Amino acid sequence: MSDFLIAPSILSADFARLGEEVDNVIASGCDVVHFDVMDNHYVPNLTIGPLVCDALRSHGVTAPIDVHLMVKPVDRIIPDFAKAGASFITFHPEASEHIDRSLSLIRESGCKSGLVFNPATPLDYLNYVMDKVDVVLLMSVNPGFGGQSFIPATLDKLRQARKMIDDSGYDIRLEVDGGVKVDNIAEIASAGADMFVAGSGIFGGANDSDANTYDTIVAQFRDELAKV
Repeated sequence: MSDFLIAPSILSADFARLGEEVDNVIASGCDVVHFDVMDNHYVPNLTIGPLVCDALRSHGVTAPIDVHLMVKPVDRIIPDFAKAGASFITFHPEASEHIDRSLSLIRESGCKSGLVFNPATPLDYLNYVMDKVDVVLLMSVNPGFGGQSFIPATLDKLRQARKMIDDSGYDIRLEVDGGVKVDNIAEIASAGADMFVAGSGIFGGANDSDANTYDTIVAQFRDELAKV
């Protein structure tokens, strides 16, 4: 099993002081900054674009930035996020007319590429592009809004994805996004995940006036992961 990466989703952060929020969670031991990019078209919400990614890089954020595109179409905006400083760019297969081409475009733009699977989306797409993905992201909630509860059926899907990755021989991260909390992260890791997106599970548990609270929450995550 690879080392575990914790990726706080800035969707749940205080946007009035976003740079400070990201600095605090990274200082607390998080590994990756997760971007939820929604277009009010593919999903029923509107969030952030490349300008925010670029602003965080200009602010001094050096941690990897994981851009999850919930947009349609995807190809037009991939180079913009790559230029803005993205490290990973993932998208939903339903949102691309040519999945292989979109994955190749991400890598050609200098980023690591990935596919995102909604709760009811089968993993079959992976059979044809496993050599072009660096991360597989399973949604454990329906995309569009933060604060949702983990869908238990995702555990079996994680086990299936883990087997596909292991059988492929490729170095691919298995990421999970949605409802990840202190009380379920160990079970999720045991099912095969090694990268964990947590929004309200991290940002929602901290008092705005006490950034050190993030230290406590992230330490609890690490303690649970150590049991796996």
